[in-house]
Amino acid sequence: MTTPATPLRRLWHGLVAYLLKFGVVGLIGLVIDVALFNALRLGAFGADGWAQSAIGAKTVSTSAAIVFNWVGNRYWTFRRHRRRNYLREFAEYLLVSLGGMAISLGCLWISHHALGFTSLLADNIASNVIGLGLGTAFRFLLYRYWVWGAYRADGLSAAARVEEAQRALFEEPPAGADDANAGEPDAPAQASAPPPGWNQGG
Repeated sequence: MTTPATPLRRLWHGLVAYLLKFGVVGLIGLVIDVALFNALRLGAFGADGWAQSAIGAKTVSTSAAIVFNWVGNRYWTFRRHRRRNYLREFAEYLLVSLGGMAISLGCLWISHHALGFTSLLADNIASNVIGLGLGTAFRFLLYRYWVWGAYRADGLSAAARVEEAQRALFEEPPAGADDANAGEPDAPAQASAPPPGWNQGG
């Protein structure tokens, strides 16, 4: 008998497990983002260029992290829900990621240009603490419930449910059903014949 899922198990498998894996992928992406951002700001790849500016460096570093995070989330975090149409999946993923990047850039713009906090420390706090936190929450919710939502028709988990429904429709027994029924006596094919000499008319 299958044990019904408890609320804690549903919470774990439906949200927390995804959140932890998403956090690991995001942490690696953060290292890429922050390291590249600071390298560009310090002129490691050339000085006096657009990529060295606060907005340019953040745009380049976040774009690199977005590509890494898509690969990690597609093949690990949400691998059970990854989509057959990977181009459409990436387009939707990119749209959400750009929304998260816009949140981070918005926080950086307000801090750097509107409030006048132009130091490297202030740039990091605005983009990699405040902006990152808000952008991460935005991205996770839309990744989990839209890009890799279980209801998406071209998702692998949805395809598996369709195949299971088709097997049930054609009454194909699940694996192991024959073994489970092996010890049960067969039902009689027809009623037993009456004993000799039995008179139906009395």
